[in-house]
Amino acid sequence: MKIRAARPEDLDAIIVLLTENALPASDISHELLCDFAVAEGDGGFVVGSVGVERYDSNALLRSLAVAQTARNAALGSLLLAHAEGLALDRAISELWLLTTTTSDFFRRKDYLDVARSTAPANLQATTQFTQLCPASAVCMRKIIRPR
Repeated sequence: MKIRAARPEDLDAIIVLLTENALPASDISHELLCDFAVAEGDGGFVVGSVGVERYDSNALLRSLAVAQTARNAALGSLLLAHAEGLALDRAISELWLLTTTTSDFFRRKDYLDVARSTAPANLQATTQFTQLCPASAVCMRKIIRPR
């Protein structure tokens, strides 16, 4: 398994992966891919994805997904660690996310539940906050620090 920066030709595979995992994909574009990573399985097929959507020193962690065939191998944790490293490299100090199904996973990774209204205004204005994720989604935050 190899984690690498997403390339333009990965867009369709990422959208399929997100759709298969019931995650929002309608706003994924080539422009967003500059801060996405994918996991390649055997044969070079995309079996995982994660994205960091930057807004100044904050970012929205999004699109963390693992194909059913690649589960139970800690790939989600590896992709998350990769995204957190990317955030550090980009001088992002806080990662924010919205989730309806994986809050326990993120709590184990030191993300804290926070009120949605405490997110920075530029994150609250994103499509994720305003249209794609329901009001019932758990909002979480993690302060990113070098290890």
